[in-house]
Amino acid sequence: MKSTTASLKPAEVEKKWIVIDAQDAVVGRLASFIAMRLRGKHRPDYTPHVDCGDYVVVINADKVRFTGKKLTDKVFYWHTGHPGGVKQRTAGQILGGKYPERVLEKAVERMLPKESPLARKQLTHLRIYNSGEHPHEAQNPETIAFADLNAKNVRSA
Repeated sequence: MKSTTASLKPAEVEKKWIVIDAQDAVVGRLASFIAMRLRGKHRPDYTPHVDCGDYVVVINADKVRFTGKKLTDKVFYWHTGHPGGVKQRTAGQILGGKYPERVLEKAVERMLPKESPLARKQLTHLRIYNSGEHPHEAQNPETIAFADLNAKNVRSA
């Protein structure tokens, strides 16, 4: 009896398209779920060095929620590159600003492997939209009810 580990080849991968409604979803739990689907870790034939994840389309990204006081207390910092150029913005300011989908995008990006060409490629398979519509109906995406997976996934006002 011979036991070998099956390793996927890039040509053997079948990618699916999934749609997730982010309305009232908790940011960290949603980002963790999306990162797992992008990497392909939900598959029984997961291979770490092969892009075997799905395409993920997120709708209503501007309606995500934070738990506790993170909306006012969670601060994002960045540096402009100039002396004294440290900038900061709270999560509430970003969600109320021009590009609220960046909160979810950065959360998913930070849950993927760091500085990896494969992770950068997997992140391109994430499509985030602030409205309830998306232009990917031709791919026949499967809708995943993220709110129904666990009661803690959704936070109401």
